[in-house]
Amino acid sequence: MSRAQQIEERFKARNPVLSRGEPKVVTPGLPHQNNLQQIGYKLLSMLTFKGRRAEEVARVLVSACLWKDSVEGRSNGYNVSPQTVRNYVEEQGNEVVEKLLESMRRISMEMLKGVKEVDVSIDWTTKTWYGKPVNGLGSSAKGSSWNYATATTKYQGMVLLLAFVPQVNGMTKDEIVKFLVEQIAGMGFKVRLVTLDAGFYTVEVLRFISQFKYVIGVPVGDVKIYEEFDGEYATNSKRRKKEEQVNFRLLVYGKEIVKKKRKTVVYFARATNLNLTKREVLKLYNKVRGPIETSYRNIKAFLPFTSSTKFVFRELIFVLAMVFYSLYTVFKDVMRREEFRLLLILCFLDDLSDLKDFIFTLEKTLNNKIDLFLRR
Repeated sequence: MSRAQQIEERFKARNPVLSRGEPKVVTPGLPHQNNLQQIGYKLLSMLTFKGRRAEEVARVLVSACLWKDSVEGRSNGYNVSPQTVRNYVEEQGNEVVEKLLESMRRISMEMLKGVKEVDVSIDWTTKTWYGKPVNGLGSSAKGSSWNYATATTKYQGMVLLLAFVPQVNGMTKDEIVKFLVEQIAGMGFKVRLVTLDAGFYTVEVLRFISQFKYVIGVPVGDVKIYEEFDGEYATNSKRRKKEEQVNFRLLVYGKEIVKKKRKTVVYFARATNLNLTKREVLKLYNKVRGPIETSYRNIKAFLPFTSSTKFVFRELIFVLAMVFYSLYTVFKDVMRREEFRLLLILCFLDDLSDLKDFIFTLEKTLNNKIDLFLRR
């Protein structure tokens, strides 16, 4: 069986469906413009704005993601003013965000069809804003950045998004974790293992995740153990009574780094309730948690810019970028991220007539690449 046939059989086995109750969109064995065009128009249909300029607004947002450009800059190509785009998003954005998140979860559920338990990684990412501070944002920058938390799982080489929450002022770390886990449970999955980095290390989070198998990063400065260690440990939060503290197994390990041409040992700590060897726990932590960083890089590759400081506007474009990433995972075995982006741009060629010559050059290059791929 040729490589192309193997890829086709793999996709047939997965058979992802982008929405329920609508005609199925099955990923092809190899990328084809008709299939990608279906994806493009599906994206537009996910942006459920209502009104006379709704379609133009949707196309502006999709185009900004594809070109990683500013929303305001892309609006000029669709004969709609930036203010009109802002008005639509600010008035209808919350409803559209919910529809986009529902679509994102459906994609992941189809890819995980038949799976009952998942290993989950939880983390947050920050997008900094260098202009006027915005009220209501939960970040150390006091309104100058947006924090978004997600939960992902890795399945058959794909990092799938399961849950999402924006962090706002007053939201605690344990509330973020609980909210994400509740979303996963609502999708019908049981959490088998949860991994978190040291930014989530609090007594409240530890108490909540103790119901699962878990591995969480621990700030070495909190435990003050600077040597190889594997043993029992108890939190010592000054805000908690003795009976409210949490006991766990603490693992501390050193890693040699070169700093200013001198070798230095830096220590890291992990808390867990797993009955595995130290080496197995650390390997499992890296295996489950590592891919979430890759997912954030890929999400931000589709994230457009905007001058709007409205919370709903910033949330919507981040969620839209997550949907792009989720769709990309369907095709990641047969094309790179940038090829996926460029082929989608080709689907909207008529809408981007001012750049036709440039796009045709890219199309020729991509066709050559696909031809070389088929000959392997």
